[in-house]
Amino acid sequence: MKLTELKKKLQGVVIVNATPFNRDGSLDMDGLRANLRWLLKRIEGKDFIFNPLGSTGEFYAMSDDECKAVIKATVEEVNGKLPVFAGAGRPGTMETVKMCKYAESVGADGVQVILPYYFTATEEGAYLHYKTIAESLKIAVMVYNNPGPSGSWIRPELMAKIAKIPNIIACKENTPNLTLYVQMQKAVDPKDMAFFCGLGEQMYTWGAKYGYAGVVSSNANLMPEWTYSLYLAAKANDFAEMDALMKKMAPFNDFFNRLTATRAHIGVYNNPALMYLPTVKAAMDIIGLKGGELRLPITGLTSAEKTELAGILKTLKISG
Repeated sequence: MKLTELKKKLQGVVIVNATPFNRDGSLDMDGLRANLRWLLKRIEGKDFIFNPLGSTGEFYAMSDDECKAVIKATVEEVNGKLPVFAGAGRPGTMETVKMCKYAESVGADGVQVILPYYFTATEEGAYLHYKTIAESLKIAVMVYNNPGPSGSWIRPELMAKIAKIPNIIACKENTPNLTLYVQMQKAVDPKDMAFFCGLGEQMYTWGAKYGYAGVVSSNANLMPEWTYSLYLAAKANDFAEMDALMKKMAPFNDFFNRLTATRAHIGVYNNPALMYLPTVKAAMDIIGLKGGELRLPITGLTSAEKTELAGILKTLKISG
């Protein structure tokens, strides 16, 4: 897909596709393809973007060969119907370039690249990181500005500079600080970069009035219609409808929020993304999709929690 055409499609719901694993820990390629086919039937003709190997895709726990297999399978199944932005970020620039070039070689429309992690970069290092990646490719780049796992955050002034690189056309923005996000929108020319709310539906309801092109969602793996309705309401500036949709899904969100608040994670704060993984995967299994196993160190829900979740999904009439 040409950049000019792709830019027109940079809106809607970005699905952070879950990667199913078998009980023995191996990659469940049949399950992955089945999930993608199920989604494609549900979202045909709508504003969706596929994002294999994001955080919900557990890329950090996978080998390069496994990551390549997931990218290739996703591109094959989507078959040009909707954009595919493959997660390709690595701690170092050279290895990131290699994975990005692989994604390009098998037909991905773009790559999603998180900030360098383990060692954080200076502002000059971050700029050169993205510049080097973008200049090695002909496809699009989506910056993943996530301070949680990366330990750093691209400030508005630097993002405006990065956005001037021609094929860097989108940003998955994960700052939980709405004030900082508003400053980001003021600093970056909207002709250069589209911003997606990377923190899911709950944060999207707060930030939608400030110029998000759409929302990045793990929940869309199993309830794409609900997330899409939220996007349409935001697009129409119908915030009363957004509130109504959130109230409808309150039992599911309350369940997730309670797990996040009560599960202890090693670190300085509870990372909500860690609870999205077991919650979304368990929910997918419950409704007949292929959520599959989690890879350590992430652990799953208890039997009691899965039973409670099944009851919530039944009440909300979420099914496969």
